[in-house]
Amino acid sequence: MRTVNIKRCVGRTLHPFLILLGALKHKPSLTGRGFGEGCCRGAAQQRTDSAMPTIYPVILSGGSGTRLWPLSREHYPKQLLALAGEQTMLQQTAKRLDGMTDVAAPVLVCNEEHRFLVAEQLRQIDKSPATIILEPAGRNTAPALTLAALFLVEKDPNAVMLVMPADHVIQDVPAFQAAVTTAAASASTGYLATFGIVPNKPETGYGYIRQGQPLAGHNRVRQVASFVEKPDAATAAQYLASGDYLWNSGMFLLRARTWLDELNRTRPDILRACEAAYRQGRQDGEFYRVNSDAFQASPSDSIDYAVMEKTDHAVVIPLDAGWSDIGAWSAIWETSSRDVLGNVIQGDVYAHDTRNALLISKHRLIATVGLDDVIVVETPDAVLIAHKNRAQDVKEIVNRLKQERRSEHLMHRRVYRPWGSYEGIDAGERFQVKRLIINPGAAISLQLHHHRAEHWVVVKGAARVTRGEDVVLLGENQSIYIPLGMKHRLENPGNIPLEIIEVQSGSYLGEDDIVRFEDRYNRPVG
Repeated sequence: MRTVNIKRCVGRTLHPFLILLGALKHKPSLTGRGFGEGCCRGAAQQRTDSAMPTIYPVILSGGSGTRLWPLSREHYPKQLLALAGEQTMLQQTAKRLDGMTDVAAPVLVCNEEHRFLVAEQLRQIDKSPATIILEPAGRNTAPALTLAALFLVEKDPNAVMLVMPADHVIQDVPAFQAAVTTAAASASTGYLATFGIVPNKPETGYGYIRQGQPLAGHNRVRQVASFVEKPDAATAAQYLASGDYLWNSGMFLLRARTWLDELNRTRPDILRACEAAYRQGRQDGEFYRVNSDAFQASPSDSIDYAVMEKTDHAVVIPLDAGWSDIGAWSAIWETSSRDVLGNVIQGDVYAHDTRNALLISKHRLIATVGLDDVIVVETPDAVLIAHKNRAQDVKEIVNRLKQERRSEHLMHRRVYRPWGSYEGIDAGERFQVKRLIINPGAAISLQLHHHRAEHWVVVKGAARVTRGEDVVLLGENQSIYIPLGMKHRLENPGNIPLEIIEVQSGSYLGEDDIVRFEDRYNRPVG
C-alpha cells in the first residue's frame, strides 16, 4: 500500500501565478525563463479575489472500459453508452452543471477514434462545446488535462476548470453542484481542489484521501493530508471506521494556470511535450488536432501522480451525492433500480427463481432459472456470464481476446462512422452482407475497392449514388451494382435515415481495401 503525505510550506499558503499567458501560438514557451519562479510572491493579492469565477467544464472522455465488456468496446467505450439512464454517461456529464450560473461551454478531450461519436452525442442534447481536443494516443489524465489548460488560458487567463471524467454517475446533482460552488471559492484563490467521496462501505477498489485540518476561511474544505493507494479489506475497514478517509473520485476543480504552474514544477517534461503538441496543432472543423508525434513523446501519468500528490496546495471537499465510477458490472447493479427479488433487468429477459442478478439483453431473449448473484450481458456477437463477486475479472477476458487477435474487444457488430453506421448480417466464402444506415445529409467518401464489388439495395429512404461518371437517384426497393475498381459514393439527400442492404463479393473483403478520393469528414485520402 502506498501513502503519499502532502507537505505544507510554513508561511506559503498559495502558489502564485507569475505570468499571464497569452495566445500560445504567438507567445514564448511556457517552459521558458520565469515560469514557476518566485513561488511566494503575489499570494496576498490572489487571496483578495473572492468573486465567484466562471467555471469551464473539462470532460475527459478517454479510456476503454474493459471491465464493462461486452457492451463497452475499444471503439465504443462505456462513456458513450446509456448505462445509468436514458442518456449516455457522456451526455449526463455534459449536463451535470445545468442550472448553475457562470458556467462556460465544456471543453472535451477525447480519443481521435471517438470524435464523431462524441460530437454527435453532444449535438443530441444541444450542447455546443468550446472545443473538442483530439488525443492521437492515450497518455493518461495529466497530459489530457494539460491540453485543455493550454486551450483555456488562451481564452481566459483566469479560467477555473472543473475536471470530470465522462464515465462517472452522480445521482444527487444538486449536492454535486453545491460541492462545486464550495470548491470554486478555494480554487479561485489558488488551491487545487479535489472531491472526496464519503465512503459507505470498506471499498478496496478505490484509492483514498486522508483529510487534514479544515482550511481557514473556507467552509467544508479540508487540507489533503495524504493520498493512499487501494487498501486491502482490513485496512479499508479501518479507514471507514475512522471517518478520516474519503474515496478518491478523480474529479478536480482548479485554475488552468495553477495547473500549468504546478506541472512545470513537478513534471516539466509533460508540460514541454504537451505545449509542443498544442502549438503545432491545427483546427479541423469543430475539432482541434494536436501534433501526433509531439504528443506521443509525452510521458504517461495521472493527475494525482503528476501534481496532486506533490503540491503544497491540495484541498478536498467531501461529497455525498450517490457517486460511482461504474468500474464494473457489479456497480451497475448497485446503482440501478431493482425488482422485489433484487434483480436489475434490461431488455427481453425471463427470470424464474432468480435473485440479485444483473440481466441485460440487447438482441435475443435471455432466460434464467434458479440463479443468484450472477451477471448475464447479451449482445449480438458475445455473451458474458459471471458471478457478481468476480465482476472485476472481466478484464481478463478482454486481455485474452487481445492476445488471440480477435475483434470482439474492439467493436460491436454495429460499427459507427461519421456518416452513420453499418452492421454485419451474414458472411461466408468470398461474400458478406451488411446493413448500412446513412444519416440525413451524410455521405460516404468517394472511393473505390481493388478486391471487391458491391451491390446496394435501398430498403428505406432515398439514395444518391455516384457510379463512375454517373449520378443516379434510387428509391425504396431499387438497386445498383458497383463493379470492382469503380469510383463510387453513396449519399442521403433526404430528411430520414437511409437504409441500405450491401452485398460484397470478391477475393478480399477487409475494411482496409479502400482508396478515398474525397471525404467531407477530413479522413485521409489517397
